[in-house]
Amino acid sequence: MKKEEKLKVGISIGDLNGIGSEIILKTFEDARMLDFCTPVIFANTKLLSFYKKHFNLSLSFQGTESVDTIIDGKINVVNVWKDNLKINFGAEDKFLGEFTLKSLEAATQALKEDKVDVLVTAPINKNVIQSDKFNFPGHTNYLAQELNGKSLMFMISEQLKVGLLTDHVPVKDVAEHITAELIKQKVRIITETLRKDFQVRKPKIALLGINPHSGDKGVIGKEDDEVLRPCIQEINDAGNLVFGPYAADSFFGTKNYKNFDAVIAAYHDQGLIPFKTLSFGKGVNYTAGLSKIRTSPDHGTAYEIAGKNQADYNSFKEAVFAAIEIYNNRVEYKELTKNPLKKQSKKL
Repeated sequence: MKKEEKLKVGISIGDLNGIGSEIILKTFEDARMLDFCTPVIFANTKLLSFYKKHFNLSLSFQGTESVDTIIDGKINVVNVWKDNLKINFGAEDKFLGEFTLKSLEAATQALKEDKVDVLVTAPINKNVIQSDKFNFPGHTNYLAQELNGKSLMFMISEQLKVGLLTDHVPVKDVAEHITAELIKQKVRIITETLRKDFQVRKPKIALLGINPHSGDKGVIGKEDDEVLRPCIQEINDAGNLVFGPYAADSFFGTKNYKNFDAVIAAYHDQGLIPFKTLSFGKGVNYTAGLSKIRTSPDHGTAYEIAGKNQADYNSFKEAVFAAIEIYNNRVEYKELTKNPLKKQSKKL
């Protein structure tokens, strides 16, 4: 990327019958966003023109057939398909799901080839996008395969960061998925992410218990005593600051989370219910652990309000800003690790 160029933010359109198009266009209707980045939306100009008219928005974008010909400082739409599509807001449509996947594939490929610098994904319907090419419970697992990494769903906001040991796993299967190896892997990812992406020099991490009251010394399950506690001790012996397991029911209500740089929840709802309660509308879903940066808003397709011009775009806008900030933090981290005296010299 040339120094005079703005960061290129690749954007996948998400579910075409959901609110993805609305939150994307409303975010960039504010021309000031172009001071921070060059958006590259992978979709179709005719489709975007339909959404623009439907939501009565005043913004302009330029279409292109290739990501190689995007214009810096403009809203770019890469034409991934030429089909004329019929939009039926709020309806599940497996045919349209094929185009959701086309957008995601093209955006991911551009990310892999460094044609865009970061990726921000609009929400998908995991049911309608399933196919031979996409057999995953969500973006996180798909991107882990495409980018050859060990990923972690990391929900981030200014006041709270929550990672998950297990993400889209049925509750009945959670305990059998949690092993010492998995815990160590997730702690490594979060520790590295906090250092490299969020400039936390010595991360302090809390781990929530699997069972109610962290098992009450084996009365309500033995996993916390037999798996979590020994693993936490081993991780700390290696020089890391990981504490727990904490009883999840009181951890957030007592504001104990404010004492840590990040919290690791055992399963999806244990972490996401308090996160969305405290941060909804300002939270961002970040896929940690990968060589590339991907963020997303902290909500789904919202079929119930799709097409009604009611969607709140703030979480998507926060996802764009988070991707830019993380990218810049990584650049700075890389420079500092090459020259550790550089940061010190800045202070002199």
